[in-house]
Amino acid sequence: MPVAVVSGLRQAGKTTLARSVGPRRRFISLDDLTLLEQARREPAALLEPRPVTVDEVQYVPEILRAVKLIVDRERVPGDFLLTGSANLLLADRVSESLAGRAGYLDLLPFCPTEWTQRPGGLGPIDRLFDADFDPSQWPVEEGDWPGWLLRGGFAPAVGLSDPSDRALWLESYVRTYLERDLRSLSAVSSLPEFQRVMRLAANQCARVINQANLARDAALPAVTTHRYLNLLEAGGLLTRIPAWAGNPTVSAVKSPKWLWTDCGLAAWLAGANGPAWLGNRSDSGFWLEQTLFQTLQTWRSLDPARRRIHFWRDRSGREVDFILEQDDALVGVEIKQGRQVGAEDTRGLEAWRASLPVARRKTRGVVLNASAHRTLADNLHALPFGWMVPSEIG
Repeated sequence: MPVAVVSGLRQAGKTTLARSVGPRRRFISLDDLTLLEQARREPAALLEPRPVTVDEVQYVPEILRAVKLIVDRERVPGDFLLTGSANLLLADRVSESLAGRAGYLDLLPFCPTEWTQRPGGLGPIDRLFDADFDPSQWPVEEGDWPGWLLRGGFAPAVGLSDPSDRALWLESYVRTYLERDLRSLSAVSSLPEFQRVMRLAANQCARVINQANLARDAALPAVTTHRYLNLLEAGGLLTRIPAWAGNPTVSAVKSPKWLWTDCGLAAWLAGANGPAWLGNRSDSGFWLEQTLFQTLQTWRSLDPARRRIHFWRDRSGREVDFILEQDDALVGVEIKQGRQVGAEDTRGLEAWRASLPVARRKTRGVVLNASAHRTLADNLHALPFGWMVPSEIG
């Protein structure tokens, strides 16, 4: 493709990555006010000569039109590398999608496996799709999911061992987002109102958010709350997980559920001030789901053309936390905190598999839990999640 667009949250590492690509590429950062003004006045001139990397392109969406005109005149693979602290396909101010000209990639915060540089990478998740999957080969180790929940995946925050230092960094991060990145996406009249929605949404992580109730709690009109959630998604902070719709005749919940792209940021917004905070909450299971999502979303981002993540819930409350899809193959994933897995823990997986067309009912299901692996039924396994949140931070 003539254009590659790398988007993701601020501090995910986009600039570091972009600077490492090709020593002969020109590098332009629109954080530089002089270049920012030139991009607004003479975007085409700024883009010469090529190949060129333009960092933080969301500040001047008009530059995308100049890129389009150049590509249509002369299509050269790799001419443009664009980065942005926003999902350009969701941003209201961006009218040019570069359809057919650009490949889009998301750069996410680190997941624990990346940060600790595990040699096996995310291979265990890949093996779930193998026809001859052997649960005895699944890695078994103790994990520290509360520790990873509070640290998240931003490199500067993961490296801080003092919780107060990490809280200060996250506070500064949110302030920068509100005062700078948010304004590049849309006009928001009241930043305190927006931050109130952020905190309320963080306290409902890994759930289907009732936007009417959220608007009531925030004392805002429903349309404003809906817009703020969309801005959080466009800014890369929130991720919308669609409901599985494989059988439209089944009475299933159609609304998406929301997870935060970085679990540490979500926990801080929800008021986390140390490990004891989690023990005082009745919704710790949702926070475990949010923590493991840090790894699952990385797995998806490594091959977005082939991989999808969904969830499933029927009207009676039976649910599957995540449904991983790769090349039309499916794996249902249920997440449990405890070490004992019983029939109640597999109720959602069994109901989901029964709702599938007959030809797909042998789809694999797994219950990630804090114990060792064991087979529960045909193609249904209990597997430990410890390797996804290793005890060593690195």
